[in-house]
Amino acid sequence: MAEDNNVEPKQAQVLKELEKLVHKTIPIVEKIEWETFGVKIEGKNVIGLGLYKQGLSTLPESIGNLSSLKKLYLYDNQLTTLPESIGNLSSLKKLYLYDNQLTTLPESISNLRSLKFLNLNGNKFTTLPESIRNLTSLQRLDLNSNKLTTLPESIGNLTSLQRLDLNSNKLTTLPESISNLKSLQTLWLHSNKLSTLPESIGNLSSLEILSLRGNKFTTFPESIGNLSSLKKLYLYDNQLTTLPESISNLKSLYLSSNQLTTLPESISNLKSLQTLYLSSNQLTTLPESISNLKSLEELYLGINQFSTLPESISNLTSLQTLDLRANKLTTLPESICNIKSLQTLDLHRNQLSTLPESISNLKSLQSLNLGYNKLSTLPESMINITSLKNLYVSGNQLDSRAKSVLKQLKKKGVSVST
Repeated sequence: MAEDNNVEPKQAQVLKELEKLVHKTIPIVEKIEWETFGVKIEGKNVIGLGLYKQGLSTLPESIGNLSSLKKLYLYDNQLTTLPESIGNLSSLKKLYLYDNQLTTLPESISNLRSLKFLNLNGNKFTTLPESIRNLTSLQRLDLNSNKLTTLPESIGNLTSLQRLDLNSNKLTTLPESISNLKSLQTLWLHSNKLSTLPESIGNLSSLEILSLRGNKFTTFPESIGNLSSLKKLYLYDNQLTTLPESISNLKSLYLSSNQLTTLPESISNLKSLQTLYLSSNQLTTLPESISNLKSLEELYLGINQFSTLPESISNLTSLQTLDLRANKLTTLPESICNIKSLQTLDLHRNQLSTLPESISNLKSLQSLNLGYNKLSTLPESMINITSLKNLYVSGNQLDSRAKSVLKQLKKKGVSVST
């Protein structure tokens, strides 16, 4: 195959050896992607090679002769080691080794000075070699679903790194040197065993997304507030009882499944916040200052202990989704009906016996879930919510007047679930 396409002889020999290992001809393809089985050729050189799911347990030493190779995708094989000669692939920009059986990298990996993307997801790494420090062009490093317990201090040398994925490992600490990653924009650390962060984490001035869900955090250093570019912070499924007061510039904050009993008044500092998840905590009240979140579009408060809501909730003038399911609400404040932007209101599994007549003021409301409350009546004014598309009222003991309201809503095209 390679000879027919005038591939440089040494490179053609590599392809022959690989064809023997996979027991088939490697086809020429136009594009190399993660599921590709094929080779891309430019002139006399192999520039891309994909060997997806070929049962490879080893690579030939000769692979180092593919001196023009830019992409090497080896997804879903059985590789346990890589040959030292891989360090000769001086043109390599993307090396994808997802879903193999690797436990270590050869020292020669440090020679891949052009490498920008390294994917090691789904292997068996417990640590990384210090020599990784030399991959100074690396922009993305994926180590999801390994067995890492520590990271080398040398990881701080990867100053071009923009994305670091360490999800689903066994990390208990992070090295202080991680603060040197000044280009880092995304840091995924969910499903580890972390309980602390280094104070220096606040130096990651380019960081926009930080995921720490599914760890063992009870608190955070105040320096987290120095992450001036941070837009999304994922903290759900930890053991948090409080929030650092220093956080301020976020657009999305995910705090579900923690042990929060109160929110600090300082939550009002999150002037740009658009999404706030607080489901599955132990909250009983909201601070009045929550009304300052003028940019908030989505608020998830389900599965808490709320029995009342503050009147000031009406000041959330951008709110489109409000989830209050599975709380202990017996009434709603009249002011909630002034949230003209509200499109989705979920109140199922509370203890509501009445709804405010002014509910008809919710001129943008499209979905209203009232299931499994203690409602016997519905306000007739509901007929005037012209935007309403879906209404859920199952699990209530509705009287004849309420059923009449439902009948009229159905006539108007509302989907009613009883």
